[in-house]
Amino acid sequence: MPKFIMQAWKIFKASAPFIGMVLVIIGFHFTDFVLLKYYPPIVNFGFFIVFFSSLFQEKTVIQKIALASDPNINEHVMNYTRNLTILWSAFMFINFLISLATVFMSKEIWTVYNGFISYFLVGTFFVIEYIVRINFMRKHAKQD
Repeated sequence: MPKFIMQAWKIFKASAPFIGMVLVIIGFHFTDFVLLKYYPPIVNFGFFIVFFSSLFQEKTVIQKIALASDPNINEHVMNYTRNLTILWSAFMFINFLISLATVFMSKEIWTVYNGFISYFLVGTFFVIEYIVRINFMRKHAKQD
């Protein structure tokens, strides 16, 4: 493949999230809002699929991330990260169900949940998980 096509593809891949975001904003602004209400459930379901499907692989997504940061982690940490993947899968599935339910509610409820509450819950879940992870790593990181 010619070099300029490869470079153009890299630029496109790097800018795709920004382009997608702009298209969604334009879509919300210039449409009657109905079909775009499905965007958050689709994204939440996508995250659920990524986490859940990795449970059927040798190493889950979170285990791969942990191994990338420290290739010498022990069995306790590997078990913790597998269980963490189960928790994130469940959380994302519940978030998907709630965001899907808001599609059939008023625009105001949809906006409050998908524009604030959902992000707040994800952030809170991450912060709690991070604190638990730090304590777990202190206790188990050096054990074999």
